[in-house]
Amino acid sequence: MKIIVGLGNPGFRYKKTRHNVGFSVITAISKKYKIRIKKKGFSGNYGIGRINGWEVLLFEPMTYMNLSGQAVNAVCSSKLGDKKDLLIISDDINLPLGTLRLREKGSAGGHNGLKSIIGSIGEDFCRLRIGVAAENMPVEDMVSFVLSRFSRKEFSVINDSIEKTVECVDMWVEQGIKEVMGRYN
Repeated sequence: MKIIVGLGNPGFRYKKTRHNVGFSVITAISKKYKIRIKKKGFSGNYGIGRINGWEVLLFEPMTYMNLSGQAVNAVCSSKLGDKKDLLIISDDINLPLGTLRLREKGSAGGHNGLKSIIGSIGEDFCRLRIGVAAENMPVEDMVSFVLSRFSRKEFSVINDSIEKTVECVDMWVEQGIKEVMGRYN
């Protein structure tokens, strides 16, 4: 089974914010493949279905971003056979808006959700980061910035990159991270 985790914060207040791009990707994948995210467990919401014949579990941690590692550890301990079958999708304020970056492993890069996951399961997992930086990004208040919503112009760019991310996930499920990195990085 492949596990695809979208990072975000639970609750209406955070819906469609920069920090919840991971949840938006999980929603897009679930719609495309008709995988209902209705089950509750592992400190999150999840659904199991198929992408191109492969069994997948789509997962949204409900622990808030800074504690994502607890939920990811719980679902991985129960459902994951090999870490190469885990993909974490998150926002990245260090990447230009809409840019995708895929890695086989690595550091948290300042992202507290990834930091929590690395603290729980180590750094050897695939990750796909989506750039959420704006041209006039306020450097002094990053927390408010990542919890802000996109402007109309930005929302169009993010929607395009969410569609591209769904294509990346399709390819990752079938071919693995190296092939996806070669095509989308």
